[in-house]
Amino acid sequence: MSLLAIDDLTIALPQGADRPHAVEGVSLTLDPGEVLCIVGESGSGKSVSAGAVMGLLPPALKRVRGGITFEGRDMFALDAAGLRALRGARIGMIFQEPMTALNPLMRVGEQVAEVLAVHNVRGAATRVPEVLAAVNLPDPARLARSYPHMLSGGQRQRVMIAMALALEPALLIADEPTTALDVTTQMQILRLIKEIQTRRGTGVLFITHDFGVVAEIADRVAVMQTGRIVEAGPAQAVLNAPQHPYTRALIAAVPHQAAARPAITGRPVLEAVGVRKTYRRGGGLFGGGATIQAVADADFVLRKGETLGLVGESGSGKSTLARCVVRLVHPEDGAIRFHDTDLARLNRRAWKPMRKRIQMVFQDPFASLNPRRRVGEIIAEGPIAHGTPRPQALARAADLLKLVQLDPSAADRFPHEFSGGQRQRIGIARALAMDPELLIADEPVSALDVSVQAQVLDLLEDLRQQFGLTMLFITHDLRVAAQICNRVAVMQRGRIVEQGETAAVFANPQHPYTQSLLDSIPGRHWTPPVPTAVPPPPA
Repeated sequence: MSLLAIDDLTIALPQGADRPHAVEGVSLTLDPGEVLCIVGESGSGKSVSAGAVMGLLPPALKRVRGGITFEGRDMFALDAAGLRALRGARIGMIFQEPMTALNPLMRVGEQVAEVLAVHNVRGAATRVPEVLAAVNLPDPARLARSYPHMLSGGQRQRVMIAMALALEPALLIADEPTTALDVTTQMQILRLIKEIQTRRGTGVLFITHDFGVVAEIADRVAVMQTGRIVEAGPAQAVLNAPQHPYTRALIAAVPHQAAARPAITGRPVLEAVGVRKTYRRGGGLFGGGATIQAVADADFVLRKGETLGLVGESGSGKSTLARCVVRLVHPEDGAIRFHDTDLARLNRRAWKPMRKRIQMVFQDPFASLNPRRRVGEIIAEGPIAHGTPRPQALARAADLLKLVQLDPSAADRFPHEFSGGQRQRIGIARALAMDPELLIADEPVSALDVSVQAQVLDLLEDLRQQFGLTMLFITHDLRVAAQICNRVAVMQRGRIVEQGETAAVFANPQHPYTQSLLDSIPGRHWTPPVPTAVPPPPA
């Protein structure tokens, strides 16, 4: 008998949605000790399927037909008390964003202990360090006394895994647990889940949009598109001989090896020489605390028409270095030369004309777009501030929306009415509204589906060629850097440890840190099939 069986599950969306059903006719089985990956883009229905298993569907989503059986129990026949008894004890779940799933007002140890206490485990508080140690967290006793915001993203995700596995459930549901994590942290999480699954015989339902992750962890795969399963089978069969056009499109969108790009020999547009930035953490009125060297003696040259990738893990200093360039933070030492002007020495008034020539695309477009203003006004705001008449600026905004492949009518809508990929396109349009020479893109695709990610990368490359842009591209994912960067500079603990042409660095990395980043790319040993007549994935 299967551990989990989903039979003809159909769940309706509220009236007015873009389709009638969130999931339609979904049938799946999962055996003990097996990893089943559900793959699809945002909105494909994969997370709704997982939520139905846990009994966590919002009231607006109604089951039309079908059933879910777990260990022989009909999940839809259980009352609230019956579901609570299963959650945590027999079914554990790792959520996509641990910072929103963890209580910010409770210490980590208290939250782990709460899981144990709810299920009447004796000595719950004393077991916390043991539970945290089981997921390879360093110094469990100290971490147990920490609040979630004091931990790194990878540590918070491990705490979520610890809570999900504290009672050794038979089924583990992992909903995009590695999205937006550094590749090294991502690989650690994948290996940890695989190790626990092998050691305990746990069945794992793993939700992802990335076929690189599938190649790393899956035994079987089910591909979902707009609520339906369009292909399912053993992982190797789906990875190496995909049958459905949508599966082939998703595989084709996964970034792969770096292609050789022509060397750029134009004049330098941006040059960093010995840039330093230090932060102080902790301490108080009488001093103390720790000094953190965020950027240490950074040097690079960026030439006209070139894309330079700043690559490294979270905390490596790459975003701080980019923010030094646009003066969102002020470096203590060093020079940042834009043509013949040292940006680090300019006062605020002298900086204003530079803001037209240097623009930034931020990592989270939803946080960087004003939710109370319409998209057209957001794009036109910069030109208006620099003296462009309002009607002319709004007309230019409509043209820019068309340029980034959005309908000009989008100018009258608000940011929350768009998908993540569409919001990122709006952020790019806002940056282009100033006709910049230098574009700084700070992790612009890190949280997007791979298909949307590929579209945004293609768009950036087209715009670079069309407008002759020079680009500083920041990413933690070397696969992404391989698709768009002429050269890469690898940062570790505030220092640039290796620089060179992208293809050369990929083919023969010199520094151990670069080697570890390349070794951590999910699916690095998988060679995807050559795509044949692959249709573009839906926007």
